[in-house]
Amino acid sequence: MKRFFISIISICLCLAFAGCDDYLDYKPTAVVDEDKAFSDPEGMVTSAYAMLGDCWYTYPFNLWPYGDLASDDCLKGGSGTTDTEYHSVEVFSTLTPTLGHLDELWYRLYCAISRCNRAILSLQEYGNDKLGEETTKQRIAEVRFLRANFYFKLKMVFNKVPWIDEEVYKNNTQEQTRNDALTSDELWDKIIADFEDAYNTLPEKQKDGGRVNKVAAAAYLAKCYLERAWGNGYEDATGVNFINKDYMQKVVDYTDVVANSQYGYLEDYGDIFLPEYDNSKESVFAVQASDYNDDHTKFGRANWSNTLNGVWGIWSCGWDFQKPSQDFVNAFKTRDGLPEFDDYDASNDHPVNGQPTTQKWDPRLFHTVGMPTFPYKYDKEYTLTTANSRTPNTYGYYTDMKCVPQRSKGETYNSPWQAFAMNEYVIRYTESMLDRAEALIELGRLQEARTIINDIRQRAANSIKKHIEYAADQCEIKLYPESYFQNKETARKCLRWERRLEMGQEHERFFDLRRWGLLSTTLNSYFKREAKDSYNGQTYAQYYKDAHFTSGKNEYFPIPYNQLYYIPGLYTQNKGY
Repeated sequence: MKRFFISIISICLCLAFAGCDDYLDYKPTAVVDEDKAFSDPEGMVTSAYAMLGDCWYTYPFNLWPYGDLASDDCLKGGSGTTDTEYHSVEVFSTLTPTLGHLDELWYRLYCAISRCNRAILSLQEYGNDKLGEETTKQRIAEVRFLRANFYFKLKMVFNKVPWIDEEVYKNNTQEQTRNDALTSDELWDKIIADFEDAYNTLPEKQKDGGRVNKVAAAAYLAKCYLERAWGNGYEDATGVNFINKDYMQKVVDYTDVVANSQYGYLEDYGDIFLPEYDNSKESVFAVQASDYNDDHTKFGRANWSNTLNGVWGIWSCGWDFQKPSQDFVNAFKTRDGLPEFDDYDASNDHPVNGQPTTQKWDPRLFHTVGMPTFPYKYDKEYTLTTANSRTPNTYGYYTDMKCVPQRSKGETYNSPWQAFAMNEYVIRYTESMLDRAEALIELGRLQEARTIINDIRQRAANSIKKHIEYAADQCEIKLYPESYFQNKETARKCLRWERRLEMGQEHERFFDLRRWGLLSTTLNSYFKREAKDSYNGQTYAQYYKDAHFTSGKNEYFPIPYNQLYYIPGLYTQNKGY
């Protein structure tokens, strides 16, 4: 029996006829015969690429709820704790397998993997004849990269996932493939094998800018090996006592390729998060977004993962999600230009525009966090006030600035939902260099790591005049002296602090803490502090009094209930749920 791919158009047409007597007799017009689709291998590859941006706020492929909201960097935001299902992700104590957003994420990522598998089968059958042997080989490598990207996300969130590749799809054994058939290491081996094929096959540069390349594969391989090097993610088998130095050396080897590539540090930190600098040398791999006015399509390709994260009262549909925490703001404090490692949280402070004090700040604060009295994303005509917070008694007054463009440039998508035509970084150059510095420290090459970290700090120091000159008298940042890199313990502290400030609100923090085996101690301490938040007399975040992270359980998110019981007994649940 033939199967059919039915487009969204056909589904919409069917719904339009739902009230008609002849509904069941209606024949959809927008169907694509499977054989015809498979016979177009280039089109199948394009359909696999398209899944990179096939996201929505309930299944954001950038994983911001699981990387930011679940960490000490971010509060949910919105109209209150019942706005979306993400509250349980932030407090953990109410997190169960019935969370619908987790089910959507699982399902959509496997839809993306299915696209990749079908594209590989199409290339294997029709590629050589229609594209030539060399192009076919490269396209298969590209699609394997994409598949590994989606599996990496599944592994990071759910840990135990079924490996469904083109052979499973071809043999129609998806419903016989268990999620515990492979160990954690065996699953990493599968993901790495896909990235290795891309690394060994693809050129360093592609003619089409949106295609993946050898350097992106190298950066992703480094990420995989860095995750593996620390342990299995659960705190009783993760951390400095479980480090695999062979894997750390792999991180260094693959980041050698990135460091010696066409990519590099963008000169001003603020430019990294402006859409006019999409695909700059900072961008090793990014999901491509577009404005319909630029790409001449009806709707363009917006970044729908961040559709909730615009500021209340500034954007037409600013729903005010992804609110930076007070603890995160405090982490930017400096003394004599260096972080206040041991007492950054002794008091809750925030800068006020035009009122400098003896408290100084790392300049990246003003590029990352929107704060009352300061311009929103450098636009002085859009200065933030306390009115730009939707529920300040619950989530405070801070707002994220990295995932949105400047309001003065206008709006592209608005009413009833708002999205932004900004690329979504998957790996940027600085992140890859921080991966490298982390591995170098664990290999005892401390001064090499210091050079990388100081290069990043120097770029931050240079990122004041262009965009945040109004905060110049509140900024102070200096390079780490050699004395901070005389032993691994202090060097680790510097690296981890740098990663938090540099990559803040870029969906990495929870996964970083898990990799280092620090989730329970960090988050449970944070919950107690954050529950006492206040801003100019307004208390908020008191719901954290009921939050608790349980080690041996919450390191990974639960396998969704719908997946467990679709075929009872096929999948097993993660520990503790």
